[in-house]
Amino acid sequence: MNIDQILKQLPHRYPFLMVDKVLELERGKRIVAVKNITINEPFFQGHYPHFPVMPGVMIIEAMAQAGGLAVAADADDGNDAAVPLLAAVNKAKFRKMVRPGDQLIIEVDILRASSRLVKAAAQARVDDELAAESELTFVLTKRGANDSNGAE
Repeated sequence: MNIDQILKQLPHRYPFLMVDKVLELERGKRIVAVKNITINEPFFQGHYPHFPVMPGVMIIEAMAQAGGLAVAADADDGNDAAVPLLAAVNKAKFRKMVRPGDQLIIEVDILRASSRLVKAAAQARVDDELAAESELTFVLTKRGANDSNGAE
């Protein structure tokens, strides 16, 4: 999946788009995606100017966006397609710093799915070393729905 296809699936845009390419996709089961980390990322201006390190929450966001691609309905399904929103992050662990020049390889495996909730296991690696891992829960909502269900 290239960037044009990703942009059709995800509502995120610069500077908050955290998936550059999809290497593998088994819709509803598994995804392997890439985020190329450059010094141009806006968060490096303040985190930290003289020792830039990708914030853990941005790594979680990258894993969540990749997971969203794994469970999202095709963009061609129209405006009634279910949209996965991140509802919970559990057991998050950060094991390696992610710095400019790194390539974050994101793997998300869907563990369980129902008509309303999806549970996934996510890992982010740099140079085959585990950088972060977490369990993610998504709530499925209709595109354009105006209910406040606590998910982001």
